[in-house]
Amino acid sequence: MPRVSQDQLDARRQEILAAARECFARHGYEGATVRRLEEATGLSRGAIFHHFRDKDSLFLAVAEDDAAAMVETVARNGLVQVMRDLLARAVSPDTTGWLGSQLEVSRRLRTDPAFAKRWSERSAAIAEATRERLLRQREAGVLRDDVPIDVLAQFLELAYDGLVLHLAMGRPAGDLTRVLDLVEEAVRRH
Repeated sequence: MPRVSQDQLDARRQEILAAARECFARHGYEGATVRRLEEATGLSRGAIFHHFRDKDSLFLAVAEDDAAAMVETVARNGLVQVMRDLLARAVSPDTTGWLGSQLEVSRRLRTDPAFAKRWSERSAAIAEATRERLLRQREAGVLRDDVPIDVLAQFLELAYDGLVLHLAMGRPAGDLTRVLDLVEEAVRRH
């Protein structure tokens, strides 16, 4: 039997994550049955669950994958850039799937204590990356210094959550770049 390389396993895992993200977004966690996950990925349940222990682990992996990408962007360019990137990709099917996954994460945080406990580390990583970026910006003299960092971080998180909800509800993106300009201006030193 031929051996499969780690690169092939990683590529298959990413394919499963992408298809599962879309399935969870379209059908919600409960509606994304194993049958639907099989159809979305084009793989058998055995092939899917070779990479992920169960459906819950698969969903958490989708959410973690999204959170890791977000942490990288926040650390490098800030939370406003995450919002700008999201807005630029708002019409993409990948973004639609991602938005649906974000809403599903929010729902499960409210209804599933075990998921909320597992998710808290990911949420903390995003919050910490935001705070660290804001501290660096303040030290560089770019960020206003009359408002505590924690308040600025909460302001940006609320703006982000509002944008996600707005787009996930199918509302038009319109000229939200001007709104993001205003958000960015609100945290900058004048």
